[in-house]
Amino acid sequence: MKKNMGAADRLIRTLIALAIGYLILTHRIHGTVGIVLGVLAIVFLLTSLFGSCALYIPFGISTRKQPPGAASA
Repeated sequence: MKKNMGAADRLIRTLIALAIGYLILTHRIHGTVGIVLGVLAIVFLLTSLFGSCALYIPFGISTRKQPPGAASA
């Protein structure tokens, strides 16, 4: 999958995922909300790790900076 996430996007997703994980581990959020947010945190971590967000593809979104001299599509 083509990388379409910039460094800031990846950092923000990672920080959000860590915050959610902390809240779940300290039992500040639990139950169905905890499960849904836990899954979201895992998705955020995976997309940050791989640098690609599948939801960006249909909309043509990319937060990744183009290298100098690269033509934009």
